[in-house]
Amino acid sequence: MQGSLMLDIDGTWLTAEDRAILRHPEVAGLILFARNIEDPRQVRDLTASIRAIRPDLLLAVDQEGGRVQRLRNGFVRLPAMRALADNPNAEELAALCGWVMATEVLAVGLDLSFAPVLDLDHQRSAVVGTRSFEGDPLRATALAGAFIQGMNNAGMAATGKHFPGHGWAEADSHVAIPVDERSLEQIRAVDLQPFARLSQQLAAVMPAHVIYPQVDSQPAGFSRRWLQEILRGELGFKGVIFSDDLSMAGAHVVGDAASRIEAAMVAGCDMGLVCNDRASAELALSALQRLKVAPPQGLSRMRRQAYPGIEYKQDPRWSQAISRLREAHLIV
Repeated sequence: MQGSLMLDIDGTWLTAEDRAILRHPEVAGLILFARNIEDPRQVRDLTASIRAIRPDLLLAVDQEGGRVQRLRNGFVRLPAMRALADNPNAEELAALCGWVMATEVLAVGLDLSFAPVLDLDHQRSAVVGTRSFEGDPLRATALAGAFIQGMNNAGMAATGKHFPGHGWAEADSHVAIPVDERSLEQIRAVDLQPFARLSQQLAAVMPAHVIYPQVDSQPAGFSRRWLQEILRGELGFKGVIFSDDLSMAGAHVVGDAASRIEAAMVAGCDMGLVCNDRASAELALSALQRLKVAPPQGLSRMRRQAYPGIEYKQDPRWSQAISRLREAHLIV
């Protein structure tokens, strides 16, 4: 079985305990949260200290724009993606947002932001809401595709989330177990469209902690039906599958952290995220060691393809992008 673990740390620098756990080969990624971030220089120092221990480690963050933006002090405050849709030059602006976001994330030594959100805004899910590009699947696909192109132009691979769509289920999977009662045909016709149409542009996909009972009794991230038959089989997706955070309430249906990461790997996830709970991360690590997992294929595609230096703001492309976003009143 292939599989690996992405975990987090508590502070703005590595402790001896952090250094010890990061040396385990089953740990293949680390995600930063707002508590780990002070300013660009501190993040660069932190990522350098991590790479000194494990140069192969995949370093991630959630930097979507809007309210989901961990890098703030010294970084561009991007709009929520829903703010782009009503602009006459929405696709151009989406591409610029993708490029600006990726450039800043790469410049501080990180590999990727888990973006873009491909969920549709059905005006039902508060946890999705303005994180979505649009409610119309074709319009959302066009805007997300432009955002991905901007990310790629900066040197960052894209991760589409939350497969097959979290926009209809009303509950927040961080604190509850959302359920989407629609049929597979209904989901295919609407929410699955951005994933299907962009499947070859996505380097990775993150499934939702949502149960779709007409398709499978398990949440999508623990479902071979969703991950193997539909995502891999029907959509022909060949990239990396990241679980959403296995500490979230929506993942608790399958038991403790060891049971969750094993269920995610069996279903087809390549990397399981266990965040904000070091004891659970250690339990998940022990499970992967017991299972004797092999490193998953394809993770190298997620590593940064460009290395913008700290002087990236001197690049004329940067000035032009910032000017265009300001003209559209998307940033200040």
